[in-house]
Amino acid sequence: MTARTLSTDDLSTPAGRIATVRRLATSVVRDAADDVDRAGRFPAEAIAALRQARLLSAMVPAEQGGYGARLDELAAQCELLGGACASTGMIYAMHQIQVACLVRHGLPQPFFRDYLVQLSEQQRLIASVTSEAGVGGSVRTSISPVERGPEGCTFRKDGTVVSYGAEAQDLLTTVRRAADAPASDQVLVLTCGDQHQMKLTGTWDSLGMRGTCSPAYEVRATFPEAQIVPAHFADILSHTMLPFAHVLWGSVWLGIANDAVARARAWLRSVARQMPGQTPPAAFRFAEVSAQLQMMRALVHDAARRYGALLDSGDRNMLSSVGFGLSMSEVKISASRMVVEIVTAALRVCGTNGYRNDSPYSIGRHLRDAHSAALMIGNDRILSSNAPMHLAFKDEQ
Repeated sequence: MTARTLSTDDLSTPAGRIATVRRLATSVVRDAADDVDRAGRFPAEAIAALRQARLLSAMVPAEQGGYGARLDELAAQCELLGGACASTGMIYAMHQIQVACLVRHGLPQPFFRDYLVQLSEQQRLIASVTSEAGVGGSVRTSISPVERGPEGCTFRKDGTVVSYGAEAQDLLTTVRRAADAPASDQVLVLTCGDQHQMKLTGTWDSLGMRGTCSPAYEVRATFPEAQIVPAHFADILSHTMLPFAHVLWGSVWLGIANDAVARARAWLRSVARQMPGQTPPAAFRFAEVSAQLQMMRALVHDAARRYGALLDSGDRNMLSSVGFGLSMSEVKISASRMVVEIVTAALRVCGTNGYRNDSPYSIGRHLRDAHSAALMIGNDRILSSNAPMHLAFKDEQ
């Protein structure tokens, strides 16, 4: 299925862009979701529709040809896409996280300004290579270094999970600054098109998020020094990459929860129509899960609002603060737990009809996708990192 032709007026305002995503989620993304899941394939028709709407450059400033979208708008889009197809929502979220890193930390450099123009014109898709064999899942540690020679800069990295890497035009990769740099002294490198070569070294036959197509790759790249993002990676990570991830991933998970509860509501209403004047036995369960969903909405929407306001303020000290880091990581932990609880409760409302894959009320895909949430930057790792910070942090709230 192809996306319908969109007029400029559809995309001129945040509300119009969100309405466009809502239509695409209903008419394109949802129609393909079950096949994407069953086949474990990239959601090509969904990404094509987003490209046609020029939404891959949603966050790119207008000066570079984008829409200059704010965080709350991106979060709303991810929520809608996540409710229709979690894999599509997650791919869109991960791409926008990479764009955010370039917009917020690369714009002072001519190369990155020119690249963002190119991204807007060509609607290029960016994947990230932050995972690496041998570091135990730590984002703040790299083994592979940048090597500098007469032909330019090079690296070779064993990425353990490279989501939609085969479909992306460009890669944003974390590596050590140099061969003699410590593992924590990292830089972020953008490589484009044939500047990198990817050798498949693993498979992706996963329980959920099957359409993200996230196998392992060995990545080799040759590139000019100018394609290293100038900011310190520690600042990129704490100010942008992680908080954007926690908000946008949380929005995708909220979309999963929204759709699971909507299916439970539809099932309950179908039962009620067969029992005039009576309350279906599962109604009390639905009342409970509806309350849980409202709590998750409040958590995720408030996180988007608070972080968006902080971005507007430009307060770098607050972005670097222990309190901000703890609050964002705790949003991720809470949202990743809540989505599983809510989807499981919705399954209990639907009973067998939610358990069956051939039912219009099926919640199996939602439950499998939801369980990925605790593993994306593992909750145990986050809690282990947070624990010593809590000992020193004075919460003045």
